[in-house]
Amino acid sequence: MKVLTVCGLGQGTSLILKMNVEQALADKGISAEVEHMDVSTASTMQADYIITSNELAESLVEHSAKVFIVNNYFDMEEINNAIDENIES
Repeated sequence: MKVLTVCGLGQGTSLILKMNVEQALADKGISAEVEHMDVSTASTMQADYIITSNELAESLVEHSAKVFIVNNYFDMEEINNAIDENIES
C-alpha cells in the first residue's frame, strides 16, 4: 500500500504528518510505504491513499487514490481516527 502525505510546499508539515502516519500505521500493524510531498507532485503520483488538509484535498479530487482529511497534523487521535475510517487493514 502506498500513502502520500501532502502539504502546500511538500516540506515541513507533510514530513511531520508522514512521521505521525507511519507511527499510527505501525501501531495498527499496517504495512505501508509513506511519502511526503507537495500537492502538485502528489497529483501526478500513483498512490492508494492521500492524506492532506481540507483546503488541499479540493485540488486532488481527480486523483485515483482515496483522499482523506487530517486538519491537525500533530493530533495523533485525529490521525488514528482518520486511518480507522479510511484505510482497511
